[in-house]
Amino acid sequence: MSKTVLITGASRGIGRATALQLAVDYHYQVIALSRDTGQLLALSAEAKKAGGEVIAISFDLQSEDFTPVKKQLEEHGVNSIEIIINNAGLLVNKPFKEIKRTDLMHSYSVNVFSPYLLIQHVLPYLEKAERAHVVNISSMGGFQGASKFSGLSAYSSSKAALACITECLAEEFKRTNIRFNCLCLGAVKTEMFTAAFPGAEAPVNAEEMATFIARFSDEANILMNGKIIPVASSNP
Repeated sequence: MSKTVLITGASRGIGRATALQLAVDYHYQVIALSRDTGQLLALSAEAKKAGGEVIAISFDLQSEDFTPVKKQLEEHGVNSIEIIINNAGLLVNKPFKEIKRTDLMHSYSVNVFSPYLLIQHVLPYLEKAERAHVVNISSMGGFQGASKFSGLSAYSSSKAALACITECLAEEFKRTNIRFNCLCLGAVKTEMFTAAFPGAEAPVNAEEMATFIARFSDEANILMNGKIIPVASSNP
């Protein structure tokens, strides 16, 4: 039976590229979550054509009820999950004076609350794996001591919270089969990077970053737990 990875934000950019590589090159059964059903189905078709398997689950990560995800896992006969990649992210790019409570709630809902709740809800699947790895995708903006940029206070602070959650869970579950690590990504050529830094050029594309994330997710839990790792070659 193939191993299973669940990845959020899988309809585009880094998430899509990572899902495809894990399905085709690493032969994982990939559970791909996103609100964009059309893009997920296109991803699933592309993976199938290349000999991989991607199960598309359309889901809004701002929902407080993750029962539909668990129901879909049951319907597809998923018994265990070896990897979770919390890749989904929501960018708010506004001056501090203009930030509203709704901006903060949207940012924290996707970047903090949803990965927290997703891990809670699928914990029984992780516990059934021989060795499980939760990889939280943060940002250099949330990495302590790294350069910060105007307009990104909501986004960067939420990504910093995700890094802290990683350390907390690594400690809490250190005597189990589950490992938790966090990758703080630097500049990658994606729609989100363009929205955050209009006119700037990123030195890495989504496929190149996906190659690193896929390998890290597959291998790093053997050696690492509770690590917050900067993955950047430029500033931003």
